[in-house]
Amino acid sequence: MTAVRIGNASGFYGDRFAAMREMLTGGPLDYLTGDYLAELTMLILGRDRMKDPALGYARTFLRQLEDTIDLALERGVKIVTNAGGLNPEGLAAAIRELNPRVSVAHVEGDDLLHRGFDGALTANAYLGCWGIVECLNAGADVVVTGRVTDASLVVAPAAHHFGWGRDDLDRLAGATVAGHVIECGTQATGGNFAFFTEVADLTHPGFPIAEIAEDGSAVITKHDGTGGTVTVDTVKAQLLYEIGGPRYLGPDVTSRFDTVALTQDGPDRVVITGVTGEAPPDTLKVCVNTLDGFRNGMTFVLCGLDIDAKAALAREQLVDTIGADGLEWTLARTDHADADTEEAASALLHVTIRTPDPKRAKAFSRAAVELALASYPGFTLTSPPGDGSPVGVYRPEYVPQDAVEHVAVLPDGTRAVIAPPNVTAVAPGVVPVEINPVTSGPTKRVPLGTIVGARSGDKGGDANLGVWVRDPAAYPWFAEELTVARLRELLPEARDLDIDRHPLPNLDAINFVLHGLLGKGVAASSRFDPQAKSLGEWLRSRHVDIPEALL
Repeated sequence: MTAVRIGNASGFYGDRFAAMREMLTGGPLDYLTGDYLAELTMLILGRDRMKDPALGYARTFLRQLEDTIDLALERGVKIVTNAGGLNPEGLAAAIRELNPRVSVAHVEGDDLLHRGFDGALTANAYLGCWGIVECLNAGADVVVTGRVTDASLVVAPAAHHFGWGRDDLDRLAGATVAGHVIECGTQATGGNFAFFTEVADLTHPGFPIAEIAEDGSAVITKHDGTGGTVTVDTVKAQLLYEIGGPRYLGPDVTSRFDTVALTQDGPDRVVITGVTGEAPPDTLKVCVNTLDGFRNGMTFVLCGLDIDAKAALAREQLVDTIGADGLEWTLARTDHADADTEEAASALLHVTIRTPDPKRAKAFSRAAVELALASYPGFTLTSPPGDGSPVGVYRPEYVPQDAVEHVAVLPDGTRAVIAPPNVTAVAPGVVPVEINPVTSGPTKRVPLGTIVGARSGDKGGDANLGVWVRDPAAYPWFAEELTVARLRELLPEARDLDIDRHPLPNLDAINFVLHGLLGKGVAASSRFDPQAKSLGEWLRSRHVDIPEALL
């Protein structure tokens, strides 16, 4: 049986609007997926639902369909998306109203708000692929889900196409890895890539495609003639994005990332083989979002001489007016001595407030503005006063797999209950990796990124940092050099954090999880880079002594 060709047209709520049409017109596809949900997105949709119970889904997706659904029907491309968010039934109804010819099904059961998680605005379990499979088996043209794992959007079409069962763990794991690669869209085709200067055309990168074979192996590619590139390195970078240890836990299968093999198979074609699957865990992860007060922020521009004294005065004045409770200060010394531009002569003093009182959050910004004629010389702010915004806090919870009623609502309205997996397992520890000792030799002090790539991101309050070397000969040095202790030296902001380190020698890589770097998560973090997207680039910019033989 020939491979099934599954494309992706969205990596987040707000991704390129034209991508759906580009994917449908750019070349042959069997399925088109779209990932619209992140932990922060669930919070945004939860606030939408508070204003209007009929909302709670990604409205962008519906607008994209207005322009493309007839094209998808003509070309026989089925669409699978999690754009249903908190209201998949509502989105399914809106699609039927948009075009009555479309056979629409949806998946529900992920919403666990009724279970009474403490303080929850939203509480959604990460469901697996089998509800989607049931909808596709029933002939749906479009399948809408709420919270499912991102990879499930890709695994389900493959499982449906090839008739896989729940015991086909290696096949499911292979498709899961392929799904993980393409679910963030153009991050697999050169977007956010450490070595982006090597990509010939990154102006408008094409979205990725997974050609999945019956045995679960896959080729990652893109439509001919589109921008960007698909190489072992671009695929590897995405493989390392927002993962933990070598065992990647999912509701349908545990995928062993330490068994993945990547091979370049011509221009813009990377083959994924060798993935081993194990039984899934006996629990489902639940994304719980709560509201925790309000936040606001202002930035003072400090120019020229006496930067520290100017910062101290602004701080003293604002604290005197609004009080110190809930204020966080950061002085960014972006100033240069004897600068030839005003901007280069300036530093930035950032201050944020977290408070349960929305009136105090608003008064904070007004108090900063009221200092304009009574503070340090050259007083400037980067923004006018504004209202505070609600603070959302994400936390993971876990429930037994059999405690969730996973339901596929078929095009004719029939409700099919999806049973939990027959076999689950608690993953054992991973055997420690043996690395050959490094031979000594002359070194040169250069940026780590000279030979190391990285990709980083957020998972709640934790940051994930995946790093790899491009030359396998460098891996023994790399694995010996980049210990947890050394990472703390290179990234002082992580000095006091708990850090997990997971070697992946099959990918010449190491993945780190930095617990608590982002506080209570992106919506609550006052950190300069609240989603840790630049953490890897910061690490790559640090200077280290690298053996000259590896340069």
